[in-house]
Amino acid sequence: MADVAAPDAEAPRRFKIYTRTGDKGTIYSSTHKGTSSLYTGERRPKDDDIFEALGTTDELSSLLGLAIDYALEAGNGLEAKLQKVQCLLQDVGSNIATPRTKASDLKLTRTQFDVDGTLVAEVEAWIDELDASLPPLTNFILPSGGKSASTLHVARTVCRRAERRVVPIVMAGMADEATGKYLNRLSDFLFTAARYAAKHENKEETIYRKTASA
Repeated sequence: MADVAAPDAEAPRRFKIYTRTGDKGTIYSSTHKGTSSLYTGERRPKDDDIFEALGTTDELSSLLGLAIDYALEAGNGLEAKLQKVQCLLQDVGSNIATPRTKASDLKLTRTQFDVDGTLVAEVEAWIDELDASLPPLTNFILPSGGKSASTLHVARTVCRRAERRVVPIVMAGMADEATGKYLNRLSDFLFTAARYAAKHENKEETIYRKTASA
């Protein structure tokens, strides 16, 4: 009989994909909403503004995963920036999931976001870098320019929605102002990146033209 290998003492801990903690007061009940937990331990309804914001930033990160695949396929060099953005969106989410008015000092410190503004400044530098290689924008353009560019345009619109979801939380003092500011600059970057991707592939951008009335 073959020897059975002993369990690896150094094996990484596996996290459960499901927790069942949100089943109490399930959303399938006619009288109660399901709840989810924030980083502070506070439980809120699943349709709370904070979870709407978290869900939208997660949606944006997922879409950027697709944009990265298209960037690699096209060889436009945008993948490193987009991957960094995905990581930073996790940090934005940590900040949002830790209401600033209720968290301990330790958790507030752990989840601070862009305290000195360097991340926003970095995105602005990315915008300037890409924009310098593009022809001046003289017309409104429609989302277009190939798969890579069009995916970045969709990501831009989701980013704008994420910003709209975050603004009320910031206004209520529950998230750092820098989270909204970062999403605002990020949407501008995604617009510029979409134009850059189209140019890289020599794809034509569709110009908006007013349709004559019938």
